[in-house]
Amino acid sequence: MTKLIVSALIDTYNQEHFIEQALVSVLEQGLSPSELEIVVVDDGSTDNTASLVEKFSPRIRYIHKKNGGQASAFNAAIPETHAPVVAFLDADDWWAPGKLRTVLDAFEQNPGIAAVGHGYFEVRDDTSRTQPVVPERTYCLNLANLEAARVARSGCAFLSTSKLAIRRRALDQIGPIPEQFVFCADSILMALALALGGAIILDQPLGFYRLHRGNLYESRSANPADLRRKCEIVKANFEFLPSYLSAAGVPPDAVSAFVKPDLLECERLRIILDGGWPWETFAVELKRFRAAYEENSPSYALFKWLVLASTLFMPPSTFYRMRNWYAEHHLQRFRRKLADAVPAGVRIRSNPE
Repeated sequence: MTKLIVSALIDTYNQEHFIEQALVSVLEQGLSPSELEIVVVDDGSTDNTASLVEKFSPRIRYIHKKNGGQASAFNAAIPETHAPVVAFLDADDWWAPGKLRTVLDAFEQNPGIAAVGHGYFEVRDDTSRTQPVVPERTYCLNLANLEAARVARSGCAFLSTSKLAIRRRALDQIGPIPEQFVFCADSILMALALALGGAIILDQPLGFYRLHRGNLYESRSANPADLRRKCEIVKANFEFLPSYLSAAGVPPDAVSAFVKPDLLECERLRIILDGGWPWETFAVELKRFRAAYEENSPSYALFKWLVLASTLFMPPSTFYRMRNWYAEHHLQRFRRKLADAVPAGVRIRSNPE
């Protein structure tokens, strides 16, 4: 009899428009029922999710619970999985064919690591635009020291829920996630996995990350309610993570480096939501610039200083509206023809195939 080797854990809440695609992508991974178990945890959906999942019974085990957020969903479902590796998937995303085999191979080749992540395709529902986001190479990430923590933090996008797979032994060490993490509970999982053995991120796009209106991190959302909700999650990260990481043996300077982006993001969101002085925008954007890049061409440095100088001549709300407009219209492609910079930490392949 073939041995169970991986559990797919799909979390969902009112994702009736997307969940079938997610389920089919898991079923088409080429693994037999004896090798792959599939668990769907429904965090109290009020739409047609239950009947859609039922169509895949008995191949899929369905857990329905009262709405409580992503952490409570993970806490309910993780103990119900049984394989030595658990791969996570949000119901509004889906996996590429062969993703699980590739991830399992990485675990086998790196027996000491706690987690595996990978590149992905970013899919925007409003434009049907698909953009590959892939590391320049395969990276091994950990929190052993200050510099390692900086690099690891820059690679977290490749370890978020639908790209994340964790060994059972690490999940057992992590234990229940604080249920204050109604959203983005994966931030605790990925951070502690990095502390408890590190992670490999693969230079292949093995999944599809969907950006849509209901997505908390839908790129550049200006909705105040969404931004306040995001701010609460970012704040929870730097309030909870230091004690968790310290307890896992991460050095203090590495802890500080890992949570610093959350502090800066919280400062930015506070200015956007509550207003502030132009010099505050300048200060936080300067800190973010210095943290984000390790090498700049003279032309890029000039471009960036002109952008920073502009913050001093307009209200923060105006600056961030202009910044969003610039990003939404993908004007970076014109800037890159004139100037570019080398990001600190994990580098993104410039023209992934």
